[in-house]
Formats: sequence, C-alpha cells, structure tokens
Amino acid sequence: MATVCANSQNPKVLVVYYSWGGNTRVVAEKVKTQLGSDLVEIVPVTAYPTDYSECVAQARKETKENFRPEIKTKVDNLGDYDVILVGTPNWCSTIAPPVATFLEQNRFNGKKIVLFVTHGGGGLSRCESDMRNIVSNAYFLKSGVFSGSKVSSSDDDIAKWLKEIGLK
Repeated sequence: MATVCANSQNPKVLVVYYSWGGNTRVVAEKVKTQLGSDLVEIVPVTAYPTDYSECVAQARKETKENFRPEIKTKVDNLGDYDVILVGTPNWCSTIAPPVATFLEQNRFNGKKIVLFVTHGGGGLSRCESDMRNIVSNAYFLKSGVFSGSKVSSSDDDIAKWLKEIGLK
C-alpha cells in the first residue's frame, strides 16, 4: 500500500484517545511507540465512576441520550497533523461520549482519520458509522479493533494494522 500522505514520507501523526479502564490507553501508547507520534488523552471534566457497574449504567444513559460531557482536552494545533488516530472503548456499541465531544469540538476537513476501538466482546459495532456521522469532510482509513483482554500482547496485531493502512 502506498504511503498515506502523498506529499510526505513521514506524515505528522497524532494519537488522541479516551480510556476508562486502561485498555484503550495501552493500545494508544503502543501506537505512539510504533509510529513515533504525538499522544493526547481526552479527559472529561467530571470523571466517570470507578465502579464498573456504575460506569456502565452512566454510559448506557449517556449514549442513549447522545449526551456530550464537557472535556478538558484541547488540541490547538490539530491543523498541523496529517493523520489523526482516535481511540475509544466500545461503550454500548458506540464511541464513548468524551470521544464524541472531542470529535464535535474539532474540525477535521481534509484530514485522514483512523479509529481504533477496544472492546470486551462487542467488536466495532456502530463505532465507525457513528464517528462518520459526527465527522464530515475527512478521509477515513480502516479502523483497528482490539479485544480488551488481549491488549497487553497486541503489538504484532497493531503493527499489522498500521502497515495495512500505510502508516508503517
């Protein structure tokens, strides 16, 4: 596959992610290491409950209502990046609300966007289609999907996916 950016052999890459339980953070850090990219964590103003059942209940309510929590994260130089990888856990078959907030607050015109999802059995579900509904005027590369129980040993799978989409 040809390199992802026609004008550059080394596209400037940003990895931005939200992680509640740590799995998405692990994948984001592995991607950063493999690509030498910049890394930004999406941080909600109000943290989600640390209790799993409470967090699931809140996630169900928020995703059902299309709620967008306020976030602390700002990327002032988003325009400097050629490729933006966006990481999210699969929450109730969609992207986590803090990720949706980040996507709605930023412009991705002409950018290459790559979603990666961690999950506990739900796979990609509607995450990609829901992201495409939020982000317009961007070019989407193939999403990466990683089982939460296997993220610690996912280096080879991540490398294969990054190579497939032309980033390695």
